[in-house]
Amino acid sequence: MGYYVSVEQNIKIYVEDLNPEGYKTIVFLHGWPGSHKLFEYQFNELPKNGYRCIGIDQRGFGKSDKPWRGYDYNRLADDVRCVVETLKLQDFILAGHSTGGAIAIRYMSRHNGYGVSKLALFAAAAPSLIKLPNFPYGLEKETVIRIIEGTYTDRPKMLNDFGDIFFFQHITEPFSQWFLQLGLQAAGWATAAIANTWLREELFHDLGTINVPTLIIHGIHDKVVPFQLGEIQNQGIKNSKLIPFQYSGHGSFYDQRDKFNKELMNFIER
Repeated sequence: MGYYVSVEQNIKIYVEDLNPEGYKTIVFLHGWPGSHKLFEYQFNELPKNGYRCIGIDQRGFGKSDKPWRGYDYNRLADDVRCVVETLKLQDFILAGHSTGGAIAIRYMSRHNGYGVSKLALFAAAAPSLIKLPNFPYGLEKETVIRIIEGTYTDRPKMLNDFGDIFFFQHITEPFSQWFLQLGLQAAGWATAAIANTWLREELFHDLGTINVPTLIIHGIHDKVVPFQLGEIQNQGIKNSKLIPFQYSGHGSFYDQRDKFNKELMNFIER
């Protein structure tokens, strides 16, 4: 079932809630520039195993409202808190992909992991997506600036080019078009605003505040969030486990979906 949750005056977030009677709850935070539908191949399978799957469309993306402001990690983490409180969620697994992983990390820090029993990070864009003077990992700043410029000049082409580097395994042309349409559902200004957030935000301190068991899944062929960032997350988060995916790029939830689903369920049941 799907419904809207108010997170600020006149701003509502779309939530997809599958199998509400499930015995364990997983809250999924999608990556840029998609929506909860990126996790289709998890939502197809995990409820069969008794899990409640909740997918949140971040503001500006998917079916959520698309305000002009509010695209920093603090506000996005606060939006998640609003959903958690509205749905009265407790003892849930918080799972985030890419930018969604960064939002999940900020949620753990800013809200003291409110309600979260375990954390799962998939190619999380943390602690910094871009290279810094004292941090030689991640993307070049110019790469992100080109994404922002492409958003303002030819967003369909920018998204199409992004889709070309997203997956490691072969995808069909219809799948490529489906992925493109997910990105086009977002607002252009939200798409650019999140990319600007990558340039500004750092999560080094946040990593050290996490004190729940944490699974890190990262494709070794990731061209969006380099694999080294997963290794750094593993070093910075106590009680974390990194599982390299040998045949995945940025979209391990599709590149190796059977292995992905199995590893996630194994982590939850441990």
